[in-house]
Amino acid sequence: MVVPTRLRERAKHLILLPGVDVVEASIHDPATLKRLLHGCNAVINLVGVLKSRSGMPYGEQFAAAHVELPKKLTAACHEAGVRRILHMSALKARPDGESGYLRSKGEGEAWVLAQQKELDVTVFRPSVVFGPGDSFLNLFARLQRWLPVLVLGCANARFQPVYVGDVARCFLSALFDRSSYGQDYDLVGPKCYTLRELATLAGRESGHRRWIFPLSRQLSFLQAWVMEWIPGVPLSRDSFHSMQVDNVSSSPLPFGIAPTPIEAVAPSYLRGENPRGRYTLFRRRAGR
Repeated sequence: MVVPTRLRERAKHLILLPGVDVVEASIHDPATLKRLLHGCNAVINLVGVLKSRSGMPYGEQFAAAHVELPKKLTAACHEAGVRRILHMSALKARPDGESGYLRSKGEGEAWVLAQQKELDVTVFRPSVVFGPGDSFLNLFARLQRWLPVLVLGCANARFQPVYVGDVARCFLSALFDRSSYGQDYDLVGPKCYTLRELATLAGRESGHRRWIFPLSRQLSFLQAWVMEWIPGVPLSRDSFHSMQVDNVSSSPLPFGIAPTPIEAVAPSYLRGENPRGRYTLFRRRAGR
C-alpha cells in the first residue's frame, strides 16, 4: 500500500505498519500521480480541506483539493490502467450546495461518478468523523480545558457523527465488492446531535465541562469571520454556511455494518486513555 503525504514527518504513525509505504510527494502533479499508481490495483482518495479563500462557486483551495485533484486522479487511473477508485465526498455535498466546501465536494463527486463507464467507482459521503486524534471533539475538549466559558456559534446545527473505524470498514468492504460499483453511500452514526450537545459531551468526558453560551445567527457569522483567521481552527464563514443544513441522513451504513455510538468510543480518547493521549498527559505533568 502506497500512502502519499506532503510531509513524511507527520505520518510517522504509519511508517512502521507492515505493507505500508509512506511516500513524500506532491499529489497535485499529474506525472507524480501516474508514478504513484504504477503497480497498484485500486485508488482510495481521502483528500479534503476545510478552509479556502473565498470565491464563487468556491475558493481556489477547495477547487484544487476537491475538484481538480479528482480530475487529475481519474486521468492518472486511465493512463496507469487502474480501474478501481473509492472516493471520499461529504454528506450533503452537491454542486448547488450551501457553501463552497459542499459545492466543491459535490463537483468532485459528480466528476468521479461520471467516470463509471471506464472506472469502477464507489463514493462515500460521511457526516463529521470522530475518533482518536480527531479535530472535532478534541477541539471542543481543548477549548473547555482553557476557557471558563465556551461561546458557541451555530449551537443548534445538527450532525450525525460517524466513527472512523466504521468508515474504514465501509471502504474495506466495498473494495472488492462488485455490487458497490457505481454506488454512493451516506455514512452516519446511530444518533443525531446538535453542536451544543457534542460540545457538552466533549467537555464532560474530558473532565473540563464548561458553561456553553450559544450565539445568535448573526453573532455566529461574526464569530466565524473572526475565527477563520486563527490557524488550526476549522471554523470560517464557509463552515457557517455549511452548518445551515442538517448534516444527517436516514440511510443505514452499507454492507450490514452496525454504526458505533459516539458514547462507546469518545470517552476513552477524550480522557487520554489511548497511548498518544497518555503521552500528552505525561508531558503536561512534566511541564513540557
